[in-house]
Order: sequence, then C-alpha cells, then structure tokens
Amino acid sequence: MELPCPPPLAFATRPRLPTPPGACDAHFHLFGPAARFPYAPQRAYTPPDAPLEKLLAMHAQLGIERGVVVQGNAHGTDNSALLDALAREPHRLRAVAIVKDTISDDALQRMRDAGVRGLRFHHMPKGRGYSALGLKSFAALAPRMAALGLHVQFMMDVAFLDEALPYFEGWHLPVVIDHMGNVDAALGVEQPGFQLMCRLLAEGRLWVKVSGAYRVSKRYPDYSDARSFHEAIVKANPDQVVWGTDWPHPRLEEPMPDDGHLLDLFNAWTPDAALRHRILVDNPLRLYGFGP
Repeated sequence: MELPCPPPLAFATRPRLPTPPGACDAHFHLFGPAARFPYAPQRAYTPPDAPLEKLLAMHAQLGIERGVVVQGNAHGTDNSALLDALAREPHRLRAVAIVKDTISDDALQRMRDAGVRGLRFHHMPKGRGYSALGLKSFAALAPRMAALGLHVQFMMDVAFLDEALPYFEGWHLPVVIDHMGNVDAALGVEQPGFQLMCRLLAEGRLWVKVSGAYRVSKRYPDYSDARSFHEAIVKANPDQVVWGTDWPHPRLEEPMPDDGHLLDLFNAWTPDAALRHRILVDNPLRLYGFGP
C-alpha cells in the first residue's frame, strides 16, 4: 500500500526578513516529470511531479540562490532527474544521490564531476522510508566515497545512532544527518539518541540538517515543540549545521507547510544574524563546494 503524497502549496509566502545573498536550501527533492523521468516500479509513494521549474520559482520567492537536490526514494537509484537539474543549473545546484553499491568507479566519478557531493543512505529500522541501501551499502562504498571526497548523508532515526557508529569509524569523510535526526518531539531533547547526536556534532564528528521541523512536530503550523531541538543543534556546533526546506514535502500526512513560513521559523529560532549567515551561506559553501 502506497503512502499518501499530496502536492506542495502552489505559492510560498515571502519571508519577513531579507534572505542573505548566497543562501542555500540544502535539502529538497525533484520528482519527474514522470513522462520523462519515470518513478521506480517498486516505491513507497507516488509523488505529484515537482520539477526544477517549480523549485526555482519557490526559491525565487524565498530569495534562495543555491540549492542541494537530494535524491528521493520515488526515483530509486535512477538519478536521471537529479543529473538533468545539475546540467541545467551547474553553478546554482549541487546534489546528494542514491546509488547501488555495485556502481562502477567511472559512473561514480561522472556523478562527482556533474556536481554530486554526497551519497544518501537510510537507517530507519522502525520508521517510514526504509531502504535496503543502508549501513552495509555505505560500508561497501565508503572507501570509494572517501577517495572522491564525497560525504555520506543518512536519513536516520537517531534512536539507532549508536548501532551505526561502528560503520562511521575510520573513514575520513563528513557524516550528515538529515531532518534533525528524525526525532519524536514528544520524547523531549533529553532522549538518548538526540543527546548522542548533539555530542558527536559538538565534537565535529557529524553535520546536521535543521530541516523537516514538521516531521519532528505535529503542532502545525508553527511546530513549537521542534524549536528546542533546533536550538540544541545550533548551540552544539553552528559551524556544522545547514538548513533545508525539504520541498516538496513528500509522504506528508499532516497539513502542507508553507516554505516561506519555514524560513521565517528558521530566522525566529536563530535570532543571531551572524549565525543565520553561517548556516545559510558559509556552511553549505564548505560542505557542498559551490564555486564563486
């Protein structure tokens, strides 16, 4: 049975504060058009088309100048839509792909040359979004990733972070956890997995995306119980935090968020303008290697 996947809002509101030049949306997906980029035969959900043109219109409304396309599960390991976007916007976009661990060295190098800067894996043993491309696939690919300067991004429930740590040891490549560790806000910031993530972040051993507040919280539209998680992450190590919209918000059963409001929440939860600049501009510049 497929999960529901409604479309994003047709229009985003303009943020209350001006967005700094060079700001980056470090986590969004592109889907379709299905007529050109078919969805994977085996998938958990079928998204409405969310092509590059709609993404760029949303970014223009928010004042976003850079972005990171993250491969969505609906396309499986076929990264054609992602690579097409990189070819069309080589200065504006970078990407995080999903690949099989049997990918050839030449194919992986071509992805790196095209603008792919990381590979995404899943470790959600009890959550939605399970994928067979998890810790073992990462272990198989890690040596080649390190050689190419690629980072690893995990869609991970940090309640299981401790069992993933042995897979991270020994590889000199950045580890990025998306959606604030996919925590349950109802369990509070003292939950062990979140505390472990923050400790590793403070030690410089992880990066964290402060994205998906609406996946952490059920309190639409302001997601107030996600704020303490956001603040704890930023406090732990603001030099290794990036922000993203998660547009077009796939697999969402709650009311659809307004991307302009999500940026307003980021600004409100990060009141220091210098910190906002670091997270929106400086950090993604380092992690994703945007050119001048």
